[in-house]
Amino acid sequence: MRNWKSFYRILSSLVIILLAVQSILPIHDKIPEQYLASCVVNDKAAFEELMRRAHERLEVGQSKSLFLAIRDIANAEKIDLSRFFKNKIVDDIKNLSEKNKILLNTLLADSKGKIKQGLDLKGGVSCVLKIDDSKFENLGTSEKTEQLNKAIDIIRQRIDGLGVSEPLLRVFGKNCIEIQLPGISTKDNPEIVDTIKKPAKLEFKLLHPTLIPKSKSERAPIGYEVLVFEGDHGDSREEEYAFVKKIPDMTGSMVKHAGVVIGQYGEYEISLTMTEEGARCFKKVTADNINRRLGIVLDGKLYSAPSIRSAITNGRASISGKFSQRDAFELSNILNNPLEFELKFVELSEIGPSLAEDARISSLRAMLIGTVVVAIFMLVFYHTAGIISLIAVMANVIIVLGVMATIGGTLTLPGIAALVLTIGMAVDANILIFERIREELLSGKPLKAALASGHEKAFSTVLDANLTTLLTAVILIYFGVGPVKGFGVILSIGIFATMFCALMLSKGLLGFLVEKDLTKKLIPDFRIKPAFCDFLAYTKLTVGIYTIVALACIAIIGFRGTKIYGIDFTGGDEITVTFEKKIPINTINKLASEHGIGEVTSVYQKSMADNSEILRIQTPEGQGAKFFDHLSNHFQDSRPFLVRKTEIGASVGQGTKLNALISVILSMVGVMIYVSFRFETGYGIGAVISTIADVVITILIYLALGHQISAPMIASILMVVGYAINDTIIVFDRIREELRINKVKALKDIINLSINRTLSRTILTSASTFLAALALYVFGSGVVVDFALVFSIGVIIGTFSSIFIASPVFYAWHRGNRATVIGSNAI
Repeated sequence: MRNWKSFYRILSSLVIILLAVQSILPIHDKIPEQYLASCVVNDKAAFEELMRRAHERLEVGQSKSLFLAIRDIANAEKIDLSRFFKNKIVDDIKNLSEKNKILLNTLLADSKGKIKQGLDLKGGVSCVLKIDDSKFENLGTSEKTEQLNKAIDIIRQRIDGLGVSEPLLRVFGKNCIEIQLPGISTKDNPEIVDTIKKPAKLEFKLLHPTLIPKSKSERAPIGYEVLVFEGDHGDSREEEYAFVKKIPDMTGSMVKHAGVVIGQYGEYEISLTMTEEGARCFKKVTADNINRRLGIVLDGKLYSAPSIRSAITNGRASISGKFSQRDAFELSNILNNPLEFELKFVELSEIGPSLAEDARISSLRAMLIGTVVVAIFMLVFYHTAGIISLIAVMANVIIVLGVMATIGGTLTLPGIAALVLTIGMAVDANILIFERIREELLSGKPLKAALASGHEKAFSTVLDANLTTLLTAVILIYFGVGPVKGFGVILSIGIFATMFCALMLSKGLLGFLVEKDLTKKLIPDFRIKPAFCDFLAYTKLTVGIYTIVALACIAIIGFRGTKIYGIDFTGGDEITVTFEKKIPINTINKLASEHGIGEVTSVYQKSMADNSEILRIQTPEGQGAKFFDHLSNHFQDSRPFLVRKTEIGASVGQGTKLNALISVILSMVGVMIYVSFRFETGYGIGAVISTIADVVITILIYLALGHQISAPMIASILMVVGYAINDTIIVFDRIREELRINKVKALKDIINLSINRTLSRTILTSASTFLAALALYVFGSGVVVDFALVFSIGVIIGTFSSIFIASPVFYAWHRGNRATVIGSNAI
């Protein structure tokens, strides 16, 4: 029976891993021409001719991409592209242009790599939108800023609705907004900018009761205008005309919510739910105009004009217009996030990754080195079990990436931070189990019994540690935005993957080896066993050291003032530079450091208008012109030319900062509640105070070393929170266990005993995690180094806090009396 249990665990794990691998592939984007050709199943000769003509359109600049060229030809000549492909998704669509559009968009999406990468890893597109100057004439500076920030919030919500993860939005100049969209190409998605900048001005206007124009140029009666209505005529849309009132009878401000529904004939419609005021107004308009047609106008376009048959009293309406599913969802998204004014297009360009190519390569190499170091570490300390652990960790990463690809997640630097934390937790879970097995072996139990007993005793510890971190991750998802939310998503996936791999794959492989007698020495007898230490005796010393370190760091930071905040938080200058010879980004960053400019961000981008390449460099406020002088002097052979200098706003808005702070605070509250329920109140207080100490001291040391608070730093601090909580819970779980076993020992002795017995695990897990972070710091480049530095500091501080802060706080809470703990809700 045991053999079957192990076999079942291994088989289940293999199925999950294979499904994950299938979800990940292909990793890279496919060449569009080759992918389209491979998908053709009918009339290949005719499609090859279509491709040839599409290439001709590209060469003369009539179309921006191969997909758009094919679509334009097909629509102009009424060609049904679905006849070439075996794709059932468009079979029920009657309108030919919509059918071709959806089919090509589906094929385009299928040709892309399954793992989306963010701006820092892959780049994307950048567009600058401008608010009409006439809208700003009578506004003060604070009102202008308020309007720009409001527009940014609305556009961000629209982009989220389009499924684009982790965009970058900020104020650009005096009255512009810059939007950077990761992994997007305007060549293949030309409508995306139009979708973002639409004002979504919704109006309800009555049509003329008797007159119908015959053409768009026909003179309208007083108070009316001629609008075009696209009627459905089988495979095409033909223009119809209507006299529509100029003054609306209702506006979109009375609409509470817009959603997508399926109409009575199976077509997509936009369902509108009115506010209380809107419902009253809508009832009056419809009651007073029975048998008249009510036009639904959006941004000056007449979408539909249903006849009023009776008074509508439920405050509901719908917009029908033969929408595709995608169009319907985009329209409802826009209506739910309307702009007060239209944004004018200024410029559009493709941008390279903000993490330079050399930085990406060096960081990838650093991650590989870190992985090798951890692998050697596990093999030295755990031999056969170490090999099993490495297999489980690799499976863990594959499962996380597979789930990310399935849900359409975007991998960014904060996401990589969460992935690194996931790997650390996976190694931690295995070490915890292995140490328990080693304890059972050292107590004299045979291998099979030690394996079963070790897993059983470690289960609750692994469960509590991961569930506590999961609680933090869920709060980050729910309340966080942008990189904070992305971090929470990947961390949540990683926690489930860690539990699965530790309790299914790893346990199954270990059980199989032992049950089949394939190994006689699963784990070596070696164990870190220092002399017994009275850790609680060092509480006052530890608090003193923490206080001195904090005060020293605060004093150092005080001399730097507001410079502790990076461009992400404060905004700054952006210089746009042209050149004859490309300048390496890593040398630009070094130059800024040498001249005391501060941290800068450099990125190359290509204009979609003339295909020229420019360099954009973001510097701290007031440093743009100064840094260009250094740049032009140092790289004279590149002949840099300053095109413009622009003030830019913070990319991390007030909302993001506030949500990040709220997320961390609620995480602490959630941890305290959970730990208090699963353990008891004293444990919860100890865990929270310890974690707060970790975060505060880590931030202070990082800033004192001359670094600034930036968006990547938020991710690394969240990572420290997750790691610290995990480490503290494991120590507490052992205290709880020892309290059950030892009925007589004093609380102080129980705490010291528990810390001493978990010290081996603490040292080993901290060492393995620290070595991985150290490799990133030593061999990495760019912001990866900053991330690694924060996490390295956090690992060291977190390890000490779980021993010298969390446990003493728990002891102090109960005033050294174990009777109050025994009488609690400890499980």
